[in-house]
Amino acid sequence: MEQQKASEDALMTRIGQAVMLLHGGDREEARNRFGVIWSEIGERGDALHRCTLAHYMADTQDDPGDELAWDLRALAAAESLRAEGTGEEGEPAPSVRAFYPSLHVSLAADYLKLRRPGAARIHLDRARGVLDTLGDDGYGRGVRSAFQRLERALGPE
Repeated sequence: MEQQKASEDALMTRIGQAVMLLHGGDREEARNRFGVIWSEIGERGDALHRCTLAHYMADTQDDPGDELAWDLRALAAAESLRAEGTGEEGEPAPSVRAFYPSLHVSLAADYLKLRRPGAARIHLDRARGVLDTLGDDGYGRGVRSAFQRLERALGPE
């Protein structure tokens, strides 16, 4: 059991290192590292790892369609945690609860880039419904700011 936990911690460390590369501006190297990790864990890996990796992998994509595909993988992984019964009835699992606002904001942005405002609004509405799960920290402020920018970009219905 301890060996498995150490292995999972090492995997999250590797994902975190790639995220640092991404935030440092090295999208290509981050994409390469995420790709290696994804090839190791794939669609059947731990849902939290898949959610985290896919959510950040989306940000490394040049093509909006590819970005959407990765964000949809992230959302599916988050939803699978609920399906596995790790979240309470109708609630996201605690391990991914704070991801939902960002996941939906990202999906709204993807759909807007693809000129699908109806789909973008659906995800913006879903994000609005879970913004209260965010803390008053840098992450929460960043997601709220992105939400507000998208809301302005979409304009009134």
